[in-house]
Amino acid sequence: MSSSLRFDRGHTDDLMAFLMASPSPYHAVATAAARLEKAGFRQVEETAAWDGTTGGKYVLRGGAIVAWYVPAGAGAHTPFRIVGAHTDSPNLRVKPLPDTGAYGWRQIAVEIYGGTLLNTWLDRDLGLAGRISLRGGTSQAAGPGGGSDRLVSIDRPLLRVPQLAVHLDRSANTDGLKLDRQKHMQPIWGLGDVEEGDLIRFVADEAGVDAEDITGWDLMPHPVEPPAYLGRDRELLAGPRMDNLLSVHAAVAALAAVAGQPDEELPYIPVVAAFDHEENGSQSDTGADGPLLGTVLERSVFARGGGYEDRARAFAGTVCLSSDTGHAIHPNYAERHDPTHHPVVNGGPILKVNVNMRYATDGGGRSVFAAACEKAGVPWQTFVSNNAMPCGTTIGPITAARHGIKTVDIGVAILSMHSARELCGADDPHLLAGALAAFLAG
Repeated sequence: MSSSLRFDRGHTDDLMAFLMASPSPYHAVATAAARLEKAGFRQVEETAAWDGTTGGKYVLRGGAIVAWYVPAGAGAHTPFRIVGAHTDSPNLRVKPLPDTGAYGWRQIAVEIYGGTLLNTWLDRDLGLAGRISLRGGTSQAAGPGGGSDRLVSIDRPLLRVPQLAVHLDRSANTDGLKLDRQKHMQPIWGLGDVEEGDLIRFVADEAGVDAEDITGWDLMPHPVEPPAYLGRDRELLAGPRMDNLLSVHAAVAALAAVAGQPDEELPYIPVVAAFDHEENGSQSDTGADGPLLGTVLERSVFARGGGYEDRARAFAGTVCLSSDTGHAIHPNYAERHDPTHHPVVNGGPILKVNVNMRYATDGGGRSVFAAACEKAGVPWQTFVSNNAMPCGTTIGPITAARHGIKTVDIGVAILSMHSARELCGADDPHLLAGALAAFLAG
C-alpha cells in the first residue's frame, strides 16, 4: 500500500481543526469542499450540464456533499467504491420566532434536534452557527428563489442553558435529573425585556448584512470549548460532533489521498457521500433517504456516455462503507454491552453487525472490510448490540435498500455518544482513514 495512503497522529491533530471549523453541517461541507479543492477537485452545479471529463468533482447541497474521482480509462460501467457518512449531530436548533424570556432574562427559543443527551448541554458556554438566507443576490449556494445563503459562526461564549441549583432540586442526585425538553432547555443570552427580532439583528451585525435582508435561517448553538487530548499519555481525544464528523473528516482525507494515486491503479471510481439529517431519519433532500446520491452516480454514468445497462452494471459492482461512530465498551456500564463483543478505543475501526438489518453488514461485506483493513495494516473489531438492548441504525440500510448497493456498516468506537462532547481514542481516527483509503483504492 502506498505510503501516501497511510495516516498517523497528525491526522488526529487535523481532525481537531476540522471539528473547530465545522460547528454546523453547512460549515462541515464547506470545510470539506475547501480541502477537496486543494486536492484538485472542482465543484459542479446540479443545474448545469455535466461532462464526462476525468478528475475530481463534487456537488454541494445544503449540509450534504457528494464527491467523486473519475480516473482516466474509467468506463461508463465502472463500479463505484463509496464511503457514506453524515454531517449532522444531535443538538439544539433555533426556532422560527427565537426571541423569548421571562423575569428579566432574555432567552432564545430552541427546538431539540435528534437524540441528544440533554444534560450535556447544561452549564456549557455556547456559540451560535449555521446559515442565513438573504433576499436577492447570488452565490454558489443560491436557491431557486434567487436568494443566497451565507454561513455565520459566532464562536465565542454567547448562550448558556443554566442548570437548577441542587438546593432547589434535592432529588437530582438520588432520583435522577429530569429535564423537560420545552421548559428547561431554553438558553439565556442576556438581561432585559424581550424584543422581537433581537437575535436576527444581532446575527446580521455579526455577518455584516442588513437584518431586513435576512429572510430565513438555520441556526444552532454549539459548544465553544475546543477539542483536546486527555489521559495520562494523551491517548484519548475529547471534542464535539465526533458523531459523525470524525467519519466525514477521515473520508475526505482518504478520497484526497486516493485521487493522488496513479489512475491506472484505481479499478473503481472512489466516492464520498456525506449526508445531512441522519440523526432524525434521513428523510430530506439532503438526507440518505433522498435521491441525491443515486442522482449523482447516475449522472456520472450518463455523462461518460453510458445508458441504463451501464448504470445497472456499475451499481451491481458497487460497494459502500457506511462509516459512523459506534459504542466502545463503557467501564461503568459493562452490563449494557454484549458479553462477548467488547470494542475498545484505539483498537481500530469497528464492523457493525445486526441480523435484523439495523446495520447493513453481511458476510460478504465483512470480507470486503477485512480485506481493506488487512491491506492498510489496520486492526479492526466487531460490534454487536446486547440482545436485551434496542439497536441503533445508520445510513447503511437506507443506502442498501434505496440504491441496491452492497453496504457495510463500520465506524470508530467512542464513549459519550450524542453528548455535546464525545470521547474517542486518539489513534482511531487515523486508523479509520487508512482503512477507508485502502477500500477506496480497491
